[in-house]
Amino acid sequence: MKYDLEERCGEFGEGIIRFCRLIKRDHLTLPLASQLVRSATSIGANYMEANQASSRKDFVNKIRLSQKEANETKHWLRMISVATPEHKEECRTLWKEAHELTLIFAKISKSSKSV
Repeated sequence: MKYDLEERCGEFGEGIIRFCRLIKRDHLTLPLASQLVRSATSIGANYMEANQASSRKDFVNKIRLSQKEANETKHWLRMISVATPEHKEECRTLWKEAHELTLIFAKISKSSKSV
């Protein structure tokens, strides 16, 4: 089986979008869900840009942006799990994937700098 990080990021973003459609919309959850969708979908967008980078420095910068967005996504999932306790388990599952993506991008960034 071929490992495709671009596809994994895309599927994660799609999963976040589907998840946010389930959240009740109110004055508290709307801004949280909006921030979550922005950060989660930016992970893959930045990774795609990294793959088209014009230099190693540009590549590392875009990878670091993907890492930061994955890390930020964990924050918004934490906030949503408090705002909507009925979705705590879904948040936990999505948080774990965001954490794995954070670690993957951290490793890519570290490996790329040392080359």
